[in-house]
Amino acid sequence: MQQMNLFEGRSREELESRAPLAERMRPRTIEEFVGQAHLLGPGKILERLLRNRQLQSLIFWGPPGCGKTTLATIVANRTRAHLISLSAVMAGTKEIRAAVDEAREVWAREKKRTWLFMDEVHRLNKAQQDTLLPHVEKGTLLFLGATTENPSFEVIRPLLSRAQVLVLEPLKDEELRLIIQRALKDAGSGLGKYPARLTGEAQEYLLAASGGDARSVLNALELAVLTTPPSAAEEEGSERVIDLDSMHEALQRRAVHYDKGGEEHFNLISALHKSVRGSDPDAALYWLARMLEGGEDPLYIARRIVRMASEDIGLADPFALVQAIGALQSHELLGSPEGDLALAQAVVYLALAPKSNTIYTAFKQARELAAKTGTAPVPLHLRNAPTGLLKKLGYGRDYRYPHDDPSGWVPATYLPGSIAGTAFYHPTARGWEGKWRQVLARRRQQVEAEAQVEENKNSQELSDHRQ
Repeated sequence: MQQMNLFEGRSREELESRAPLAERMRPRTIEEFVGQAHLLGPGKILERLLRNRQLQSLIFWGPPGCGKTTLATIVANRTRAHLISLSAVMAGTKEIRAAVDEAREVWAREKKRTWLFMDEVHRLNKAQQDTLLPHVEKGTLLFLGATTENPSFEVIRPLLSRAQVLVLEPLKDEELRLIIQRALKDAGSGLGKYPARLTGEAQEYLLAASGGDARSVLNALELAVLTTPPSAAEEEGSERVIDLDSMHEALQRRAVHYDKGGEEHFNLISALHKSVRGSDPDAALYWLARMLEGGEDPLYIARRIVRMASEDIGLADPFALVQAIGALQSHELLGSPEGDLALAQAVVYLALAPKSNTIYTAFKQARELAAKTGTAPVPLHLRNAPTGLLKKLGYGRDYRYPHDDPSGWVPATYLPGSIAGTAFYHPTARGWEGKWRQVLARRRQQVEAEAQVEENKNSQELSDHRQ
């Protein structure tokens, strides 16, 4: 049976005209691209790579609608390389091998390098990544990945080490405004043949609801323009006015007034967080109610409440995190409006709980030091010794098992020697962690004294050996 070609006889221009506005308005050159100035500004890393046409595997990591796919196409065109586009959702090892064969053919025929653009790269399983890895290593093709997930968790280490990860940011309001104006004025690819303008309220609502996603903005804009009748139907070319209600219908979200004075998405969550941190349950309930009434995703609020429990309360009241997780799970089980009460209970509990940010600051300092001392060797007494050879090399030697001591604790050093004695966690005198403040201080003094004794012993042994 002959397969029917649904697109036969249709021009490319006709097919493109049927594409969504976001696809029609996709920038073709770096000059048309909007946003990501931290990567594309003069002297920034991606600008230098494009200016010098330097070929290097890249992974674009950023939220939806920030320009990952567009940048990938621009990079391939700007570097005058062949581009093969695949989606990790659809592609398997067969498609990857076919791409490798195509890259070899292109090089043999045109002496042109090939970019393999892989969208949703976090969806590739380990076997697929292992199939791709040797060909990236040999330079058969250059890898160009795009993902909304942290590549450190989703991409295998050998592949990650051979690619430069570039972090893309959500688009700013002024950048989205420029994209909106371009779409409204462009009569070819945009909406210029439907004269339209947005009221100030409609535009602010669209920007606030988009979360920096250009695709979301353009999809909602197209729907709003095409479903809004001209202000004077009998007059050809009359203007369509997109007001707040029209934009609300296009986005299918509750219309609230988003303004820079306090009702904007990020201002509201900031007000809720700071009210909890400031131990004001009344204000916390108010801002929670404002966000829910404004149509905010309750699970977004629940996730932020979990963060508050660790960031601002921590071990001053360990049960705060239990309350926060319970509220999240309750809302997942019940939904709105029943689950909203669990969120209210959590914010009141967190507001009344004793406050401490010591976990937040301690972990931040620990990560900063870990980044600087990431090659420090693990002390021998802490190493795993599953074989006799490793035991002979000293692995696990002199390790003291805390459970053998009646108190359940022994003074010992657990940090690498170069940073031994560093203290990150300094408990407050408040709540549960206050009970451990003196205990921890006393233990640290004992460890320091033990380390000093060991250092003196080693120094004496070294001196005797020299004599």
